[in-house]
Amino acid sequence: MNKPWAIINKLLPFSCVDGPGNRLVIFLQGCNFKCLNCHNPYTISPCKDCGDCVAICPHQALTFINNKVIWQSSQCEQCDTCINTCRHSSTPMTYQYSVEDVLLEIRKYLPFLNGITISGGEATLQLPFIERLFHAVKQAEDLKHLTCFIDSNGYLVKTGWQKVENVMDGAMIDLKAWDDDVHKKLTGKGNLRVKETIKYLSEVNKLYEVRFLIIPKQTDLQDNAKNIAEFLMDLDPNIRIRINAFHNHGVHGIAKTWSVATKQQVELFAEQLEQNGLNKITLPSVYL
Repeated sequence: MNKPWAIINKLLPFSCVDGPGNRLVIFLQGCNFKCLNCHNPYTISPCKDCGDCVAICPHQALTFINNKVIWQSSQCEQCDTCINTCRHSSTPMTYQYSVEDVLLEIRKYLPFLNGITISGGEATLQLPFIERLFHAVKQAEDLKHLTCFIDSNGYLVKTGWQKVENVMDGAMIDLKAWDDDVHKKLTGKGNLRVKETIKYLSEVNKLYEVRFLIIPKQTDLQDNAKNIAEFLMDLDPNIRIRINAFHNHGVHGIAKTWSVATKQQVELFAEQLEQNGLNKITLPSVYL
């Protein structure tokens, strides 16, 4: 039986970078990738209820009841002690929202919104909830004008996308590497499904944007601009592209030693894509 609620890490009332217009963004907990460069590794796993974080919380915001870690948000000072000590790439600081709870949040900010975006973690791990939420938005007279988007790593299979394509207005998909082995090294998973997702969503006119992250000496994107452009041009010459630049602030482990992407490196990749026919390319506004 599908859970009647979602595990939510964070709700952002206003964003202008997570799809078109001003959007309410819901970050769901849980991810099926383990990216070496993840800036939010605490979103990877649901809480394991091991209890290790309870005793070390300096503000007594965590308790252990019936083998469950209970987070008391009213006492929490957001010091991240629990996150920084968790062995499971998780956090006890999550919320359980029903569809009705999310609809209430949407209506709080409705006059200022163009749409909602479900992100993560990896949003599609809680696909049944997304399907119910998008259906509810589309059926509500005061909400049906909002666009419903998913920000995803693209690992969901075709049959999964088919469950939400009729209530989803678009998806942003990350392609983290061109070569399958490089993708496995960076994320722990291959990229065949990701490419299939990009192809399928383009075919059904639900692909809003493909995103690339340039990590010098780690990603192979900049070495495969021609292959990438040919792949995307075959799908849609007017496909939207967003290129992001890696920075190592907030990352953990080996990624802290990686070089940041420069403006010149990002612009060179964009220029190579443009030379091969792609022209709807968005570059970072800020480089760190």
